[in-house]
Amino acid sequence: MSATKFYDAEKRPDLGIEKQASLDHPESTRPGADSDAEFGGPDARRRLERKLLWKLDARMSILVVIYVLNYIDRNNAGAARLRGFSADLHLEGQEFATLLSILYVGYILMQIPSNMFLNWIGRPSIHLPVCMLIWGMISVLTGITHNFVGALLTRFFLGFMEAAFFPGSLFLLSKWYTKSEIGTRVAMLYCGNIISNAFGSLMASGILDGMEGRLGHAAWRWLFYIEGALTMFFAVVAMFVLPDFPATTRWLTPQERALALKRMASDFDGIGDQGETERGQLYGLHTALTDWKVWWLALAMCSNVIGLSFNAYFPTLSATLGYGTTVTLVLCAPPFIFAALAAFFLARHSDKVKERFWHITSSLALGIVGFVIAISTMNTAARYVSLFLMAQSYAGFVCFYAWLPSSFPRPPSKRAVALAFINAFSQLGNVAGSYIWPSSWGLTYRNSYAITISCHGLTIVMLAIYRRHLRQLNKKLDLEDEAKGVTEKGWRYTL
Repeated sequence: MSATKFYDAEKRPDLGIEKQASLDHPESTRPGADSDAEFGGPDARRRLERKLLWKLDARMSILVVIYVLNYIDRNNAGAARLRGFSADLHLEGQEFATLLSILYVGYILMQIPSNMFLNWIGRPSIHLPVCMLIWGMISVLTGITHNFVGALLTRFFLGFMEAAFFPGSLFLLSKWYTKSEIGTRVAMLYCGNIISNAFGSLMASGILDGMEGRLGHAAWRWLFYIEGALTMFFAVVAMFVLPDFPATTRWLTPQERALALKRMASDFDGIGDQGETERGQLYGLHTALTDWKVWWLALAMCSNVIGLSFNAYFPTLSATLGYGTTVTLVLCAPPFIFAALAAFFLARHSDKVKERFWHITSSLALGIVGFVIAISTMNTAARYVSLFLMAQSYAGFVCFYAWLPSSFPRPPSKRAVALAFINAFSQLGNVAGSYIWPSSWGLTYRNSYAITISCHGLTIVMLAIYRRHLRQLNKKLDLEDEAKGVTEKGWRYTL
């Protein structure tokens, strides 16, 4: 019995996929088949693979730009708050926190339908940019609102359209990159999020300082106009740059397409993505939502997101250092530049050694140290160092995301729903996190930091339990291989 028995929560609902994949690609989808001859031999295959990856990486790099704009459009309300946003809209009490949290209502509702539609249509080069074009327009419209209700509506629909991007991008990457490659690519993608915290603050600083009163508009309104228009421009560019899935991408040569399909099939003992038509999208929805691992990881990631909720209030936390608005926004950049570098190198090392849990844990533990420093001292230098330690905990979060695709490898419809559901459920953490940084808890924010410490700790414990479960599954596979006399290990869960 092969390792494929355990691809879907210790059951084997993918036999039909395996059969179809073998019919479609008889030589390239059987484990151990020596089919490099179709590419001209092993050396020619390696050269072709390097060329294919270079082309993919070049085109996928636009996802980083889109993610930067995605988070800038999502978080620019925090910067606008420093320059009259709340006053001009007459916000009172918890209304600003509600504006932050309402975005995630639409964001949560749309992720699973969006990923199911993306898997069905097979054209991310159309689906993702169209959603991007619409959310850019909505961001521009936020700049013309004059009251709480208007801002509430634009923020809700902004989240509704932004929901398509990240789970869709993660699913797109999982269609092209193997287990030993995807961690680095997810890190590069998520660096767009982290960089947005750095350069979003710098961009906001420039706009808020230079555009006040231009054409009779407040600077915070120009912030939404300019950043929304920039998003719309890159949406049009993305339509011509983004790839689709291996079977539907038009700019691949026939040999490159065959190699792309073979790479993904051989990564999972010969079971390819391409033979799932007999099961359909609702099957993926059912198998994902009845797999306890999906719910467990969703809860763990939700806890992790609450622990990272300082992100939306980073300008406010930076302001506790005692500097003016411009300096405060500039000081937000270095911690997140550091976090982006940490995320890239940690995820790259995680790919290299094929390990996730300890990489995640080490980063979150450093984040906890940062929270403790922030609680225990009012020293300016120490508190600024604490911001670096907090920000780098995003590196562990990136490794967490890189762990997900290999946890739900087949069928692709299940993977699409699982990735979307886990990400959507985790956004409840952003809803809750919007309310744990009230001004009344400043300047120390001790209660806020106590909550984030608890959430990071809970995440570590839950992932430790999950890792133990995967080890048990892998041991079971080892015993069955040993009983069968199999000397070469097949597919195993990444720990």
